[in-house]
Formats: sequence, structure tokens, C-alpha cells
Amino acid sequence: MGEAAPAEADAIAAPINTPVRKLPSAADAMAWLRAQAGAQTDRLSLWTPVAFGCGAAVYFALPREPIAGLAIAILGLAGALLLIRARWGGGRALAIVLTLAAFALAGFAAGKLRTEQVRAPIAPAGEGMQTVDALVVDVANPGQGGPRLLLAPIRVSGLTPEATPIRARMTLQPDTPLPEPGTAIRVRGMLNPPPPPASPGSYDFARDAFFDGIGGVGFTLTQPREIFADQVPWRLAVVMRINAARWSLARRIVDEMGVESGGLAAAMVTGHEAFVPREQVDALRASGLAHIISISGLHMAIVGGFAFAGVRLLIAAWPWLALRVSSKKMAAAFGLAAVLGYLVLSGAPAPAERAAITAAAAFGAILVDRRAISLHTLAIAALVILALQPEAVTAPGFQMSFAATTALVAMAELWPRPIREIKAPWPIRAVQGAGTWLGASLAASFVAGMATGPFAMQHFNRVSTFGLVANLLVAPISSFLMMPALALGAILAPFGLGDWPLRAAGVAIDTMNLIAIKAAGMPGAQLIIASAPGWTLSAAFLGILWLCLWKGPLRWLGLPFALAVSLTPRPPTPDLWIAADGSTLAVRQGRQAVLFRPDVKLFGAELWARRRGLEPAPDGLAARDALYDCDRWSCAPRLGSSPRVAAVFTRRASTIENKLPLFCQWAEVVVIRGAAEAADCPKALLLTEADFMLGGSAELYRTGSGWRIVWAQTLRGQRPWTGGVVLDAP
Repeated sequence: MGEAAPAEADAIAAPINTPVRKLPSAADAMAWLRAQAGAQTDRLSLWTPVAFGCGAAVYFALPREPIAGLAIAILGLAGALLLIRARWGGGRALAIVLTLAAFALAGFAAGKLRTEQVRAPIAPAGEGMQTVDALVVDVANPGQGGPRLLLAPIRVSGLTPEATPIRARMTLQPDTPLPEPGTAIRVRGMLNPPPPPASPGSYDFARDAFFDGIGGVGFTLTQPREIFADQVPWRLAVVMRINAARWSLARRIVDEMGVESGGLAAAMVTGHEAFVPREQVDALRASGLAHIISISGLHMAIVGGFAFAGVRLLIAAWPWLALRVSSKKMAAAFGLAAVLGYLVLSGAPAPAERAAITAAAAFGAILVDRRAISLHTLAIAALVILALQPEAVTAPGFQMSFAATTALVAMAELWPRPIREIKAPWPIRAVQGAGTWLGASLAASFVAGMATGPFAMQHFNRVSTFGLVANLLVAPISSFLMMPALALGAILAPFGLGDWPLRAAGVAIDTMNLIAIKAAGMPGAQLIIASAPGWTLSAAFLGILWLCLWKGPLRWLGLPFALAVSLTPRPPTPDLWIAADGSTLAVRQGRQAVLFRPDVKLFGAELWARRRGLEPAPDGLAARDALYDCDRWSCAPRLGSSPRVAAVFTRRASTIENKLPLFCQWAEVVVIRGAAEAADCPKALLLTEADFMLGGSAELYRTGSGWRIVWAQTLRGQRPWTGGVVLDAP
């Protein structure tokens, strides 16, 4: 063979001599990581409310209440850390650690101080029939039992003034005329402490009631009778006057628009949901539009934005004024006033307060020549809210609102700015604008839905399949017609001029209801998803915040944490649920929950079923009677039923004595609402009144050696809002 030509030799040798790209060394990787960390220079302040919230969350997760002096000591430690950072520095990494640690300690201390600030008497249990003299503070939102009143008790029979709750919520008998706020009434009824969680680990109404000052809940057995009350504190008198005006406005709106449209309109203007038909609520919930009812960030943004845009347009239309004032700042001042006015008109519920603080931070940023919508403005708002209401960190509304808002603001920072054509014809600009608006709306709805999805799944166990579509259709209706028309109608209604704006709002509400009904009626419109383990929600929240707040490619490290609720396997499903007072129970049959008493504690039973991914048996009593032999006060297992559960739902001693011996022979688990002795039931697991008083509601899991019980009170711990004694799980 001949020798290869020089050109051919070079061609053969070239690949061997081409330098191979080396993998980055450890030094290169560290340099890259330092560069990524350095890019976060302006992001430290964004993490301070996260640290503050984590500290508050640790406080609320404690199993026992820390001593009162601990808050002062922790605040001193937080101040010391900040002083060390300011004086001695020690490098940027140490400064960041010290700052975040100081804010976390401050959040813990804020939680403790807030608890001590709102601590108030709680009604004792088991007082029986009582006479309650009280002032009607407000008409509360109705529950499954009927209309409810928020009361300021003056006297409660059997309770000393020091033991009388400062606020109580009582359910009225059906068809009872609702007294107006400010009325002094006398009723006979039952007043008890706020109820514990309906099932272990579920929503704790007693904690929210504690921070709202509600120390008693109950129901009336007589019609309210008006009485005379003197020496009403001036602050309470002002609140009741405002609530009376709100109630009057709500009734006027309903009278003008009718119940079908007016009930929803009154709820969105005044916060009163007493007139909203139950069918509308169910349709809105199934279609993913239930957030429309609750006054929160969406409503505040629309009202404030409408006022801001309207004032700025009016100033621009008056050249003399436009040359002499800053239209942007003037509009921001009017927008802030509109938000604060709407806050008062809505009754200032906690979600509205938080939304108003966020809106105030945005308008305040404009007044001091800063960007209104930015992550830094949002961080300030979050820090203010958590400082004033550290308990908000446990509220689903706060979690969902700030997760969605943070995601949307982060998306706005990354959203590409469209290139404006200099001389494009207006039809082309209109098409481009419509396309941009549609794309932004789709992206915003998708991002907000993804950010709030983990919380909706974990707290409410519902996923609206067509929620994205329904919200896209409703968003322009609510933003550009419904809320502005309602605002004008509310302002003009006292002068008799609110007819035409309320009619326009009625058209918008009817359209929204039609969309909700159509979406709710679609096959598979609503999916029930079991709750994931408790730690996954914290991981998802921090993962979402990492995705939004970190700058650079390392932000994607937060994605697996953000998906923790969706990806983590669900825990085993309990075989049996028992209410906190032993008055009812439910058993699992496949993917259905069979309720023993569908007319008792229905809310708690449905809540437990959803949390565990179960559907209540559609045929109700028929499903129960196929497995258990029940009369009015007891149930016993039929032959072949599983689990073999027997229950007595009365405290009457004679009934318990008659039923207990037979039940203990045939059942694996015997539930007695009243008193009984374990020695009387040696062959079965016996749970009695004493167990429920200590442990609250319970979930039972079948094991190889018997039954494992999870008590609600064990998970709650012993805190000022829990009461009772903690029962350790067996």
C-alpha cells in the first residue's frame, strides 16, 4: 500500500488532535455557585417575611404552649443577632444567616405575643340550657344549621362576668326573623366552647375562633326577644352602627336585584352571605369560582384598580389639572381610599384585611416613587400582615393568596415586553393587543392555578376540572362589569340612584352563574383528592417561593418540593371515623364512606370523607341499613358486616345498660356516647364519653393485633385554644 497523501494524513489525524471539552472541576463548580449566590444580592429582603413566617409556623406547631417570658427573651435574641450583623459583619454569608435567623425568632415571638394579646374567656362545656343577654354585633354567614348571629354577650346565666366570652356565635332556629346589628336581645339556648377539629389533623375552627375573639358557639331554642341595654362601649357601638349600615345595604341590594342575583351581589359588596342560595354556592364551588363569594385580593384589586384608572383618566381629561398635579400619585391616593372604604363596607374579615394591606403597600409604593407591583412591595406587605396577624400563616386563605400573588408577580418580571409597531394600522394593533391579552390571561390563570393547587388539594380536597376555563370566562366579566357596577350601585343606592348600575351587575352575575352551572354540570367536573402527609404542604409552599424568589437556573431546584403534595403517596385510609362527641360515626367501604347518622354532624363527616379521598355513599341510609341494624339511638352490625361496629348515640343510662351486653358480644368496636366501664366489654374495643372528652374525634385503623387509634387532641397538643387534657395515642 502506498503512503497517504499529506492532506489525507491531516484529515485522519485531526480528530485525534482536537481538544476534548473537560468536565468542570470542583473549583469551577464552586465559582459558578458563588456567582449564582452573588446574583441574589438584591433578594435578601424577599426572604425576610419567609423566615418570619417560618418562625411563626414553628410556634403554632408546638404541642404545648411555651412560657410567657419566652417571647421577650426571643425578641432580645433576635435583636442581638441583628446587632452582631451590623457591628461585626463576618462576611456576607454569615450576615444573611444572622438576618434570617433574627426574623425567624421574631416570627416565633410575634406568635406568642399575639396569643397573649387576644387571650379571652372561653365558654365551658356542659352547662346545659342557658339564658343569654347579648348585643347583636353582626349577622354571621349562615351554616348548615341555619342563620347565625355574632353576639357580644352581656350576661350568660351560670357564668361570672370574668368567665363570659367577649364574642359568641349562635345559630338561630329556622325561619327566625334576623335582628339587625345593634339590637339587644335575650335568647335561651346552648352555649359551648368552639368545636375541635372534625377529624384528626383537619381544620381547627377553635384556633381561628380564639384569634377572632369568639369564645362560645351554640344554638338558640327560643325566638330572640328584644331587651334594653345601656352602657355600650363606644368602640362596639361604632362597629355595630357600621354593621347595621352594611346589613341595610345588603337588604336593599337584594330587594333591588332579587335573591338569585342580589344574594351574590350583597355578598361581594357587604360580605353578607345570608341571601346566597345554597344551589349557587354548590355550583360555584364545583366550577372553581367559589373565591368570588369571599371578599379577598381579587375584589380589592378590582375596586382599587378601578378607582385608580378612573381618577387618572379624569385628570388626564382636564389639561389644567394634569399640568399641576401628579395624576399617578393622585390616583394612587384615591385608590387607597377606595380600598379602605371597601374594607369597612365588607365588615373587614381577615382575608379582606390582608388584601387591603397588600393593596395599601402597592399604592404606597406609587406615592413614594417606587414600583407598585414588585416582589419587594409584596414582601413588605407580607411582613406587615404577619407582624400584625402571625396566625395568618396557618390560614388557607393567606397561603393561597400569597402563593398566587408571588407567582404572578414573578411571572410579570419574566414576561417579555411586546414590541410596539410605530405605524401599524389600528386593526393590526387591535389583533396584536387581543392576542397579547389572551396569552397573558391564559398564562396568569395557569400560573395562579398551579401555585394554589397544592393548597386546594390539601385543605379542601377538591379539584375543579374546568376551573381554569371557568375563571378565564368570568375574569373579564367580574373585572370590567360586575365589580365596577356593584361599586357604583353601592355608592349611589342610598341616594336612590343605584338602579341602572345594579341592573348591569345583575346581568354580569347571571352570566357568571350560568357559566358556573354549565361547568359544574360537566362530567367529572369535580375530583376528590385525599390529603397528603402534613409535611408536604410546607415543602410545597417553600418550593413555590424558591421558584419565584430565586434568580437564575437554580430556581428549578424548588420544583420537586413545589410538587410534593401532588407526588407524595397518600397515607393509608382509616377504617372508621368517630365524631368528637361520639354522636355519630362513619365506616369505609371501598372508596365510599357509609355514615351512620347522615343528619348529624354532616359537615364533619363529609370533611373527613374528603380528606381521605372518599365519597359519602350516595344512597345514604340504604347503604347503612345493608350493613348495620339501626334505630333512632343505636346501631349494631348485621351478619357479615365489616368492620363490626356497634354504637349507642344517647347518654341515657338505661339505654346503654340494655344495649351494651349484646353489642359487646358481636362487635369489634363499641362506641358509647355516654358513660360505661371497660370491664363491661372485655371482648371489644370500648370507646366512651370519657375517651372523647379527652381525645376528641378519632380515626381507627385495623392492624394485625387489633386497632390503632389516632386522636385529634393528640395532634392539636395543649394550647390556649384547645382546652382539655391531651390524650396520648395508644
